[in-house]
Parts: sequence; structure tokens; C-alpha cells
Amino acid sequence: MGERVILKTPDQIAKMREAGRIVAQALDMIGRMVAPGVTTKALDSAVEELIIKAGGIPLFKEYPAANPRYPAFPASICASVNEQVVHGIPSERELRDGDIISVDIGVKLDGWCGDAARTYAIGTVGRKVKKLLEVTESSLMRAIENVRPGKKLRDVSSAVQKEVESNGFSVVKQFVGHGIGLDMHEAPQIPNYVCSPRERLDGYFPDLTLQTGMVLAIEPMVNIGRSEVLVDKKDGWTVYTKDRTMSAHFEHSVAVGPDGPVILTEL
Repeated sequence: MGERVILKTPDQIAKMREAGRIVAQALDMIGRMVAPGVTTKALDSAVEELIIKAGGIPLFKEYPAANPRYPAFPASICASVNEQVVHGIPSERELRDGDIISVDIGVKLDGWCGDAARTYAIGTVGRKVKKLLEVTESSLMRAIENVRPGKKLRDVSSAVQKEVESNGFSVVKQFVGHGIGLDMHEAPQIPNYVCSPRERLDGYFPDLTLQTGMVLAIEPMVNIGRSEVLVDKKDGWTVYTKDRTMSAHFEHSVAVGPDGPVILTEL
């Protein structure tokens, strides 16, 4: 990921809005589909069909693994169930009552990218799990409130961290949000917590001042238990909570507009 933050013109942001609209349509469809007995592979097939019919390209399919020993991502969505945090691979696994599933979807349309995620409850879930979903989504929205010219990137990160930790949950630190545009992953990286100088990530500048034309994919990943996560050594993709507690994930692609945030991945 390069360190230069690429500003987008209003016309380019409008094109990203069209890609984001397809993402939102797909996530709405997932919300209508999820139920006990539905497989994550069926969700993936339905989303791929929707994206292609809309003239888009599934961004995640064949995305190279960070570790070259592993194959490229084989599906159009990331489907992460229960203790899976992100990058879950769709399969014949059937959803069950009491599960939660985080679905992350990326689309490229006319060269421009959109990326968003939601977590869904399957049937009846416990009170703490329900709160996990509510707090994760609210942390995203509080972060988005700070996507304004003149704000600092750390204000975005801090908003997530405060909302999550004040409600007794923990923020995943190993995986972060990112800039987005012609490429799915652009600068800057966007942690969901305020880094200390020693923790500073490559390409992430906590003192970066937000400017009109920046586009950020903000994506809190929040655990009921501890923040530590592990990557599955068998598939090289699926990320689990180390303590196997449940995790939720919400994401929007958001432009810094002259008057404040413009969410690109909603209908």
C-alpha cells in the first residue's frame, strides 16, 4: 500500500457511488436471504450473480493472498461466521439459529471500487451478541461523523475505539480500514484505535488532515472477548478470534465531502 493519498474529483466520486450502490444492493439481498439452513456458498453465488448482472466485477474473487504460499481468494464475498472475524471463505456450511455472519462485499464498476460489510443475526441471538452488533455498527457511524475536512485521521480511529471500549468490547488491531478508489486498497490505512508512535503502521499517518476528495473504507472489527486474532494456517485467509468469542464487522466507503461525510455504499 503506497503512502500517497489520492484525492478524487466529484465526477470520480459519483462513479464510486454507482459501484457502492451495487454493494448496498447485494448487502440488502443478503439480509433477506440469511436464515437457518442457508449455506454461505449460496449467499456467495447470489451476490456474484447480482454483481455481474449489474455490470460490475467482484473485487474479492481471485484477490492474491498476502502469503504467496496460499491460493488467491476463491469467492465473491467474505462470509465470516461467529468467531470468524474477516475473510471467511464461503462453503457448504449451513447457518444455524443463534449464529451471526459478517458479509464483506467489494465491487468494481467502470474501473472504480466500492467496499462495505454488515453483520447479520440468524434467528434468535443472546443479548450480549445483539449488543455486539449494535455497538459495532454505532462505532462505524460515530467514525463517519468525523469524516470532514479539517478533521484528523486519528479522530476517525478514536471515535471507533471510544464507542467500542466504553461498551465493554475490544477492537481488532491487526486488521484495519483503508483508502479506496481505482484500487480496493489505497493509502491511508485506518486503524480502529489510536496508535502510539511505536505502533505506527506503514502508510498510516495519525496526524493526517482529512481533505475534500479523500475516500475512506472504514471498517470496525469488534470482539466480545479479547482483541487478539489468528489466521487459519490451512486456508491462509480466515481470521478467527484467538479466544474463539464472537466478532462483528461493519464497513462503509465514505467520501470526504466539502460539507462532511458522503456514504457511497448505501442505497
